[in-house]
Amino acid sequence: MWTIETGIFPENHASLALHHAHGFRTVGTRERFGQHNGYWRDVVLIERRSNA
Repeated sequence: MWTIETGIFPENHASLALHHAHGFRTVGTRERFGQHNGYWRDVVLIERRSNA
């Protein structure tokens, strides 16, 4: 795999911190990208790329 991507809700600070501690970087924010409990939500897009 070359790139691993994920989207995390912006208020999930613990998950964002954990991913950043393991080499992920924030790429941007996707607005109204995912639905949660009937509401459209923004997600923070993060990724980790292979060094190979």
